[in-house]
Amino acid sequence: MHITASKLYDYMQCQHRVWRDVYGPEEEKIMETNPFVQLLWDRGVQYEKTIISQIGDYLDLSEGGLEYRFKSTIEAMKNKTPLIYQGVLIADNICGIPDLLRLMPNGTYIPIDIKSGMGYEGVDEENNDEGKLKEHYAVQLALYCDALIRLGFEVKKVGIIYDIHRNEVIYNLENPIGKVKKITYWQLYEQILNNVTLLIENQVQNKPAMAGTCKLCPWYNSCKKWAIHNDDPTCLFNLGRSKRDTLYEDLQINTITDILAIDVKDAMKQKDRDKSFLNKIGQKTIDQFIARANIIKNIKKPVVYEKIEFPQVNYELFFDIEDDPTREFIYLHGVYERSPQGERFLDFTAKDISEKAEKKAWSDFWQYIKSLPENNFSVYYYSHHEKTTYRKMQKHYPDVIAEDEVEHFFANPNVIDLYQIVKKHTDWPVGSYSLKTLAQYLGFSWRDETPSGALSIRWFNDYIKTKEVSKLERILLYNEDDCKATMVLKDAIEKI
Repeated sequence: MHITASKLYDYMQCQHRVWRDVYGPEEEKIMETNPFVQLLWDRGVQYEKTIISQIGDYLDLSEGGLEYRFKSTIEAMKNKTPLIYQGVLIADNICGIPDLLRLMPNGTYIPIDIKSGMGYEGVDEENNDEGKLKEHYAVQLALYCDALIRLGFEVKKVGIIYDIHRNEVIYNLENPIGKVKKITYWQLYEQILNNVTLLIENQVQNKPAMAGTCKLCPWYNSCKKWAIHNDDPTCLFNLGRSKRDTLYEDLQINTITDILAIDVKDAMKQKDRDKSFLNKIGQKTIDQFIARANIIKNIKKPVVYEKIEFPQVNYELFFDIEDDPTREFIYLHGVYERSPQGERFLDFTAKDISEKAEKKAWSDFWQYIKSLPENNFSVYYYSHHEKTTYRKMQKHYPDVIAEDEVEHFFANPNVIDLYQIVKKHTDWPVGSYSLKTLAQYLGFSWRDETPSGALSIRWFNDYIKTKEVSKLERILLYNEDDCKATMVLKDAIEKI
């Protein structure tokens, strides 16, 4: 079995998936592709087609079996073909299919991948920080370079990402990743390639772990079943694979029940003697794990560690936005309003994909906010996404609202990120503190049978294509329930 770029990517998302794809119980695998994942694939394929249609002459090797395409690729490179599309590179146990192979002046080839995302991550235009190279892009390019080097068609460890802004971003894979990871991108690739090889050959096995990204994976239900059956520590909130493995290696912790038996004083004494012991896990973290384990195993109800005093105002707004990150487009600002006059849902929706529609929806939202009695309303949202998104929107539409007004809005003590309250001041007898998990624990039900933000994006894209009112109504219904769920959670915290 060849190791491909997609296998390396899967490992970077989840260290267990590579093994489970080969040896996992096939009957437990979800066969239908996650709608959001499918949307990303479709968007990427469409962008690639657009770029390829504009690049001029190239040799198209996208059709046929792998062996045929591999032989054709080798022949084309020997003949110094200037540009090859979807060539196949096979060398030993690795197989890569870069979008393009470009002939360089020295007669070697450089791999190019077309991406519908940015070539850098962590870009901060305000502080002139161009960010750093994306590790998963770098590892993918490294596999192509490795194959080219083994085949004798490349000497440098360099690739190119052609990104969503049509920039050619040079990836020098021998550069160090950064201050924290002092290894180079190439060394990271070699580590991952070795680990993936051992997993595929079943020389090493590893355990599943529950994490936020799991819901996009076809093995989600299978791994969740395993984790619950084995009382795995990753069923606790904020206890991920890395910390679980550290707890096992240093304290032989296998289960949530084991966590309750940790001798904290003894563990901290060992940590004082050996700084590498319980790496990145201090007493505060262990105390949190023990408290959460106790709530799940014994208390079995939510705990509020200090009384939360919410603003006493006439207007309470429960707020949630819907956006399509693949387009960087915000299509809905939803508010569930509770006041002495009663309750109502308000939506500020962009009904087509245009800056004009996006701007108008956002402008209408702010007009509504400004219509409320000053200092007599509160706003509740869940997680920093709304705040981060609104800061970006302000830079894009500065004539809608000034930067200091946006900052003042979120700095207002009556504008509350409820997730921060949940995370800092409460604990719950569930493994995830997502809004859906907590609201469902409290008995709230979404009216849609398959409520999810990812599906909302698909529904919106379907609505744009068809203009069917029912699709828009489904989005609004889902968003209204998200807002109402925030209200249910706020009320519950107040009563505990």
